[in-house]
Amino acid sequence: MIAMFRPALVLFAVLTLLCGVAYPALITGIGQIAFPVQAAGSLVTVNGKVLGSTLIGQAFTAPHYFWGRASATSPMPNNAAASSGSNQGPLNPAFIDAVKARIDVLKAADPQNIAPIPIDLVTASASGLDPEISIAAAYYQENRIAQARKLSRDQVHNLVLQHRKSQIFGFLGEARVNVLTLNLALDQISIP
Repeated sequence: MIAMFRPALVLFAVLTLLCGVAYPALITGIGQIAFPVQAAGSLVTVNGKVLGSTLIGQAFTAPHYFWGRASATSPMPNNAAASSGSNQGPLNPAFIDAVKARIDVLKAADPQNIAPIPIDLVTASASGLDPEISIAAAYYQENRIAQARKLSRDQVHNLVLQHRKSQIFGFLGEARVNVLTLNLALDQISIP
């Protein structure tokens, strides 16, 4: 029986080095060379200061910014350490109350807007960290932002179109816009 321990320990050590050290180091190295921005977390830096990542949503609540998708993470919104959905079904009273509260906030921020509210502005994603919103969600917010920044709606609309990302491979998902990059572009043309 002791004779079996030595080969098992050697195999364990070899596989640990191969699968736990060599393979991750190789893949990390390839990632750093082939995709340096993505491997570093897709960080957005302005004047040497990291403002966020294009991969993690941020909570924008000021009326002069586009608002992202609601976050189900707690205790803080968009907390990557607590990434998860709320696991609340559509008939759950807490879910219904949360959606109604988000609708009330959107209507209070732009009372003249009578357009249908896009679903991604009032529901959280599965991860709770979505950095992007649908084009419909961006369009819904254009009037509020134009008024808050004293811009024409066309200026805000053109900015949305400039930052629009198409469907993946032309048919997967839907067109979308990254909220952080869109808000940074807004700050480039107008600071309230």
